[in-house]
Amino acid sequence: MKKLTSLAVAGLLAACSGESPEQSRVMDSEELAGQAVAKVTYPQTRKGEVIDTYFGTEVADPYRWLEDDRSEETGAWVEAQNAVTFEYLESIPYRETLKQRLESLWNYEKVGRPFTEGDYTYFYRNNGLQDQYVVWRRKGHGEAEVFLDPNQFSEDGTTSLSTLSFSKDGSIAAYAISEGGSDWRKIIVMDAESKEVLEEPLVDVKFSGISWKGNEGFYYSSYDKPEGSELSAKTDQHKLYYHKLGQPQSEDRLVFGGSAEQKRRYVQGYVTEDDRFLVISGAKSTSGNDLFIRDLSRENAPLVPVLEDFESDTYVIDNVDSKLYLVTNRGAPNKKVVTVDASAPGPGNWVDFIPETENVLTASTGAGYFFAEYMVDALSKVYQYDYEGERVREIELPGPGSASSISGKREDDVLYYSFTNYKTPSTIFALDADEGESTVYRKSGADFDSDRYESTQVFYTSADGTRVPMMITHKKGLELDGKNPTILYGYGGFNISLTPSFSIANAAWLELGGVYAVPNLRGGGEYGKNWHKAGTKLQKQNVFDDFIAAAEFLIENKYTSSDYLAVRGGSNGGLLVGAVMTQRPDLFQVALPAVGVMDMLRYHTFTAGAGWAYDYGTAEDSEEMFEYLKGYSPVHNVQAGVQYPATLVTTADHDDRVVPAHSFKFAAQLQAKQAGPAPTLIRIETKAGHGAGTPVSKSIEQYADIFSFTLFNMGMNSLPN
Repeated sequence: MKKLTSLAVAGLLAACSGESPEQSRVMDSEELAGQAVAKVTYPQTRKGEVIDTYFGTEVADPYRWLEDDRSEETGAWVEAQNAVTFEYLESIPYRETLKQRLESLWNYEKVGRPFTEGDYTYFYRNNGLQDQYVVWRRKGHGEAEVFLDPNQFSEDGTTSLSTLSFSKDGSIAAYAISEGGSDWRKIIVMDAESKEVLEEPLVDVKFSGISWKGNEGFYYSSYDKPEGSELSAKTDQHKLYYHKLGQPQSEDRLVFGGSAEQKRRYVQGYVTEDDRFLVISGAKSTSGNDLFIRDLSRENAPLVPVLEDFESDTYVIDNVDSKLYLVTNRGAPNKKVVTVDASAPGPGNWVDFIPETENVLTASTGAGYFFAEYMVDALSKVYQYDYEGERVREIELPGPGSASSISGKREDDVLYYSFTNYKTPSTIFALDADEGESTVYRKSGADFDSDRYESTQVFYTSADGTRVPMMITHKKGLELDGKNPTILYGYGGFNISLTPSFSIANAAWLELGGVYAVPNLRGGGEYGKNWHKAGTKLQKQNVFDDFIAAAEFLIENKYTSSDYLAVRGGSNGGLLVGAVMTQRPDLFQVALPAVGVMDMLRYHTFTAGAGWAYDYGTAEDSEEMFEYLKGYSPVHNVQAGVQYPATLVTTADHDDRVVPAHSFKFAAQLQAKQAGPAPTLIRIETKAGHGAGTPVSKSIEQYADIFSFTLFNMGMNSLPN
């Protein structure tokens, strides 16, 4: 995040607060620092005497006790930290005003892309400030009705809908719910017409899809419930089950996984659209999978291996009779589509269908066509192909930005997709697949004038000479005077690509006169598998160097300066922020690490963390890997006597993906060792998880806190409008 300090910004704030521009002033850093420190007295955090030894090196872990999420002492620490944090946040004079502006921006009807199941067309809708999206449906041209309202799942809105799947004829629905933000799910089965629940919920489901076989039952995935805390204990063996309707979950058939010889931490099973094949993907980590198929048209048909190693990311996208269409990066770092017959599906028999290009491919199907979406410097370009592999046309998009997957059922005549970028709210388009014509189906109702803003792609050079793209979004006519509050947001990992998308929260930041910058760091997938690998294991420092170079570019080109620069990222991006703020504390005014992986020596001992080793490696792999991880692990690199940026760590008590102990330990280290006057606080959301399904009300409160903390610590004593 960024400092807001120009008079233009102050004047904008004054319009919101009722002050004149002359009354709104910016405090200098010394004045602000003194004021902030006077307000903060941190809770005492007990230091233990735990010491681990890695390859003969002793490493102290004084806050190990904070890993116990079920202890009364940890609970008391959380309560004490939140008390200090919220007292500080509540003292910021414009926090409530900012919250009200966020509510106002958020308060418009949002409708998702329609999809057809049986006799009904379904769509997700939020009337503005509902905590959870509601599933609506319409039969033909009749009146729309509520089908499923997750806001009724719990009184406080913290139980969310995560997956909805219909049987082949659309007569039965199965949906998964998350309680308090946890990754553990329950699956509920109901009659789609009467909405009557048909059986007892399935429980202890995690990291799972719901894939129906006809109308008789469905496949789902889960782990055995771990010993100890279900929110932090290790989960290591993922399994695929088949649930037949009407039978108790205890009788569900184990289909795949659980082998002592070959551990798979992630297993997924899905049925092809024609109900012909069950496709099973297994993975030891977040990258690479083996692949199997079973012909469901034959009684007791065996599992047939397509791939028996974990050297590629490969999946079946469609089939025509026994002809399979697969998307793969095997021998093709930017991905391609191949075909093969199910009777002999090994890679030796693959035939290129849509060959690899210099740009990264994502493929989908619908209405009897393939759609190949390419990332060209992280921006979408889409081509349509027929089932003979002939290119039909390019799909014309409104401009530079991101198109969602164009997909649907084979018999659909019209397909729907959305288009967005950092300054353009998402618009839904209807595509006549045969004619190739797109028409606007639904415009966004957001109260945001995109024409007042510009979003520009730049390229900068990282420490080793690598060319890295970055999108910079701000108001038109921005004065490059080095005083613009700026949020630099990044991720850089797990082959995940950051493509342009609109955010209501970021719209509020842009309205305030802020700059929002997003670089496409190594470790992501924007330039294929090689770009991903360049930010993994012993090359992870490349990611941090790319992010630091992005900050330096913004400063050198006068978009901002260190006094007005905030860094933000979540999960792996939280690690990114933790690493760069400990490596270059001088470069940033504010640091905003969210749900971050902060203890790189122990991350693999919690929940499914061991599956992240493809990107990170582990401290047990080798002495070299241990030393490398220890060299950047945020928890282990907070040094006494250093002035760190104003820091607001955010996490949640039900985060069972990146357990909150990471953030607890990092915040404790910062509070113990911070030499400068800037505050180091931790905000711990309750009844919330890693992010998915977070109620709208909680999201608004969190962004109001993040933005007000950022602006206040950039010297703003009243709020830009």
